[in-house]
Amino acid sequence: MLRKLICKIIAAILGLWLAQRFVPGVKFYGSLELFLLCAIILGVINFFVKPLLNKISLPLRILTLGLFGLVIDMGILWFLDVAFPELAIKGIIPLFLTTCIILILDIFF
Repeated sequence: MLRKLICKIIAAILGLWLAQRFVPGVKFYGSLELFLLCAIILGVINFFVKPLLNKISLPLRILTLGLFGLVIDMGILWFLDVAFPELAIKGIIPLFLTTCIILILDIFF
């Protein structure tokens, strides 16, 4: 269980770093420590809160053939964008691309 949490945190750190590096519209204006804190919080939310949201939204995920899970992930990332003013994700396309990067890294870890 601890290994899975660490993998989620690593995927969040790498995903946010790759997104702010390569996705236009994603910037982080804070320090490295604040970036790591932001990514760790994203990893912890993905570990603890996301399974609960997936269970609550199971009927919607069944109706949309699993695509509502992507909406949940985008909502979590949007919440992080609102909670940390240093993280700037401008628009729905950069939010979608950042979510996809984090999901792909989460699969590999």
